[in-house]
Amino acid sequence: MTLLIWFLLIFAVLVAAARMRAPMWTWTAVAGGFLIVTTAMGILPGILVAIAWVVYVGLAVVFNIEGLRLRFISGPVLSRIRAILPPISATEREAIEAGTVWWDAALFQGDPQWRQLLDVPAPQLTAEEQAFLDGPVEELCGMLDDWQITHELNDLPAEVWTFLKQHRFFGLNIPKQYGGLEFSALANSTIVIKVCSRSGTAGITVMVPNSLGPAELLLHYGTDEQKDHYLPRLARGEEVPCFALTNPWAGSDAGAMPDHGIACYGTHDGEEVLGFRTTWDKRYITLGPVATVLGLAFKAHDPEGLLGDKKELGITCALIPTTTPGVEIGNRHRPLDGAFQNGPNHGDDVFVPLQWIIGGEDGVGTGWRMLMESLAAGRGISLPASGVSAAKVAARTTGAYARIREQFNIPIGKFEGIEEPLARIGGLTYLMDAGRLLTTSALALGEKPSVISAIVKSELTEYGRDVVNDAMDVHGGRGICLGPRNYLGRAYQQLPIAITVEGANILTRSMIIFGQGAMRCHPYLLAEMIAAASEDRDQGLTDFDRALMGHLGYAVRNKARSFVYAISGDWLAPTEGAGEPKRYYRALARMSAAFAFLADTTLLILGGALKRKEKLSGRFADALSHLYLCSAALKRFEDTGRPAADRPLLDWACQHALYEIQQALDGILRNFPPRFLGVLLRIVVFPLGRRYRRPDDALGHSVAKLLMVPSATRDRLTDGIYVSHDAADVTGRLEYALDLVLEAEPARQKIKHADREPGAGVEYADWLTELVADGVISSDEREQLARTHAAVEDVIAVDDFAPDSFAADDIPELSGDSRDGTAKAPDAVAEAGAA
Repeated sequence: MTLLIWFLLIFAVLVAAARMRAPMWTWTAVAGGFLIVTTAMGILPGILVAIAWVVYVGLAVVFNIEGLRLRFISGPVLSRIRAILPPISATEREAIEAGTVWWDAALFQGDPQWRQLLDVPAPQLTAEEQAFLDGPVEELCGMLDDWQITHELNDLPAEVWTFLKQHRFFGLNIPKQYGGLEFSALANSTIVIKVCSRSGTAGITVMVPNSLGPAELLLHYGTDEQKDHYLPRLARGEEVPCFALTNPWAGSDAGAMPDHGIACYGTHDGEEVLGFRTTWDKRYITLGPVATVLGLAFKAHDPEGLLGDKKELGITCALIPTTTPGVEIGNRHRPLDGAFQNGPNHGDDVFVPLQWIIGGEDGVGTGWRMLMESLAAGRGISLPASGVSAAKVAARTTGAYARIREQFNIPIGKFEGIEEPLARIGGLTYLMDAGRLLTTSALALGEKPSVISAIVKSELTEYGRDVVNDAMDVHGGRGICLGPRNYLGRAYQQLPIAITVEGANILTRSMIIFGQGAMRCHPYLLAEMIAAASEDRDQGLTDFDRALMGHLGYAVRNKARSFVYAISGDWLAPTEGAGEPKRYYRALARMSAAFAFLADTTLLILGGALKRKEKLSGRFADALSHLYLCSAALKRFEDTGRPAADRPLLDWACQHALYEIQQALDGILRNFPPRFLGVLLRIVVFPLGRRYRRPDDALGHSVAKLLMVPSATRDRLTDGIYVSHDAADVTGRLEYALDLVLEAEPARQKIKHADREPGAGVEYADWLTELVADGVISSDEREQLARTHAAVEDVIAVDDFAPDSFAADDIPELSGDSRDGTAKAPDAVAEAGAA
């Protein structure tokens, strides 16, 4: 009984530690009381009790008397950190401090307050935004023929370019005072989804000017003169913008770009003015070949001190008319045969007056901060929307195809082998769209969520690829034959583009999500690093001591939370709402605490060396990403009124996300340096083992069924894409045939029950006539079945071409300019040397 009481006391203290944010003296008193009870009950031998009291008194005195704590704890720790902490460059600091933290911080810190999440207003389109979607966007989608765009024109038709400009598709985020539409992040995202569902080329053409580009930079950093000149012209489409950042020698490492500008005087509009003589070499620039105004990032140098004492001014952004002498544009890349305008541009000794620098003279050297802050918002809208669009199209078309297409007289979607990918398609699409919607909610609140933007950019483009891969497998030969009837092939072909641009996903996963998340979302880490770098040693020590004490309490709470929540089978973790979804809130709170505990321990042990442990960092990124996406799925379910019919989608999404979090944390523990510590940490994180499982077959069956039959759930899942019921349309023929197949099902059941099969060599129409004559079906049913058969035949048909038509696929000649690829690029030279 005594031992039982003792263990209950220990557990009570752990529960209190998990729940409370108590100061140091409170925990000192709790520890003292615990020792008193232990001593009085005689649980431990006398010598151990004596040792425990000596250790307790010593630690209590040192930790609670500030002077002693500064001398014996905070001071030595700070000295050690200063000795091993690598210096943070200005570029790194600007990247770390870019944007804001939001719900991601609560998840990172292991203490998600569910009511805080659920109280975030559900994103909604305004009447004006909905009218634009129902009007110009719908009309634009009806104009788009992706086969013509990608195969015949290799560009958007002229009338589409004109339509985009006339209806201000390039000014979605520009304020109305400048002639733009001033739409919300949700509207921007939803427009991109709809246009991309019809044509990736059109979608990219729309998204780029409204994402990271001159308009976004001007809005936040431009001078009044720059805004008044450019924003109305950009909104009207009189200027076509692009932004040039990537250099052949500096892709992910933008800070290493060799593109440069030297401060000097030059002639502009007949006057001698101060500016920069710039030279650059850029590639992968979307809209670059047709741009009229070029946003340019370059390193500014001032060797003669014309702008002040600093010689190296840093990355600077400028707006340059592409008609400026020395600017070269026009050549195009062929990104996986995509037809959107993308190519290199160059500048040789181009004079850029200060008035062309974004922000004027004050903007010199602030370009990296501009880019990081703008990217935090733009990256959370456009590319995630393109991934969601691909998933929604795959979900709607694959579900319909799986119901229409039959083998062995059974719809292929009813085979378990097909149910498996169908379930992934449905569940992942739900999870992806939830992440998109929650992120637009953050943007609507004025947040610039840099970590969340990285999460949704990376995860939603990756999952988009997974979903389309599954869709291609279900379609088989129907999916791989390109032609006017193919609605999946180009998306499958070009999805790696979204995965590559605006921060390649490998880099985003292995370095950015957790790396930046640790600095921004951790409540004390950045404060400790700033204190360690402080030039005022006394103030730095005081600030560090305050942060360190908070950090210790934070570490104790998360360790206690992680263990208490896990050992109770999630039951002591906080939850919200009512009904069965409550278990997901508990499980997610438990995994959030485990993540926080493991992240903090890893940072403590590895310190700056964690930057080189990209596999560990990547697993932390996986866990944090799925914490966010799972919470987004729960939020979406609440925002849509908790529809019972959507429960299979919610269950699949949450179970999948929890399993992925568990596996990521397990991977961290299995590879923790040193390994023995990973074994000890596992006792805290998984004391009862790994209990979360992938969605089971029965749940997958329920999800697959939802995709194959028209319903409000199917419409909610695929909401936002262009849907046609025109039998001559590339995807409309699927919707048309699906309706006919379902309507004809009673007639088909009559034939099945009559056990009638067509004889060898009998035409389908003749067989139907026989059935009418025999009284199996009616004349109306014969007509219905004939229409259905023709529609199904049209759906399963694939394109073929005459042999001489392939000769028309001319491959353009490579440019003679070595910068465009005929000479060996740096990577090719390296490969040749290695060979």
